[in-house]
Amino acid sequence: MTEPALDARGLVRGFDDGTGVRGVDLQIAPGEIHALVGLNGAGKTTLMRLLLGILKPTSGAVTIHGRSLDRTDWSTAGHLIDHPLAYRELTCRQNLVLGARLHGVPPARIPGIVDAAVAELQLTQYADRRAGKLSLGNKQRLGLASALQHHPRLIVLDEPTNALDPAGVILLREALLRRAAAGAALLVSSHHLDEVARIGDRISVMNAGRIIGALDPHGVDIERSFFELVHSDQDNKEPA
Repeated sequence: MTEPALDARGLVRGFDDGTGVRGVDLQIAPGEIHALVGLNGAGKTTLMRLLLGILKPTSGAVTIHGRSLDRTDWSTAGHLIDHPLAYRELTCRQNLVLGARLHGVPPARIPGIVDAAVAELQLTQYADRRAGKLSLGNKQRLGLASALQHHPRLIVLDEPTNALDPAGVILLREALLRRAAAGAALLVSSHHLDEVARIGDRISVMNAGRIIGALDPHGVDIERSFFELVHSDQDNKEPA
């Protein structure tokens, strides 16, 4: 049996307002695109932060390629959580060079990797423009390019289609499918059920900090199935 690229067991992290993550188990295999869907406040972003060590769980554990988070080689991971990390005063190309350096790319390889990233996300005409002058959609493309350019073995993306136009969505879809075909493990959260159904091998549904079920990516009416799962979970909650 292939070892999971990412293996989370019993993750718990609560907040004062009652939100958080409650006992989540999640495994992602190499070459798999695992989609995570849920309503606003379901806990998707919190879960991703826990998986990446940005937040510490109250209990539970995460391993990446068999290593605990404190022993993980983060040069083999790429992520985009919340907002693209880009220095406003630097150009797109300069931001990508910095991202490659931070991910441990050997200096001799950086120019080629950056050129490929610019081409893949179609940022050529903006390559020498300062990030602070970019539209929201092109900032998102820049953030995605930085997360993907070093061809990480684990990719975690939170709402990656935010602000993208239809052309950008297609570019991202093709880029993610290429990474999966090359053996990368991907976790992608989204509100766009139709889009994750196009690329996802598995779709997990979160509600109130828990994984409550799964959707069939090839299902006939995935939106209806999603709301049936969520409403059933909410109806079955015991009164506070």
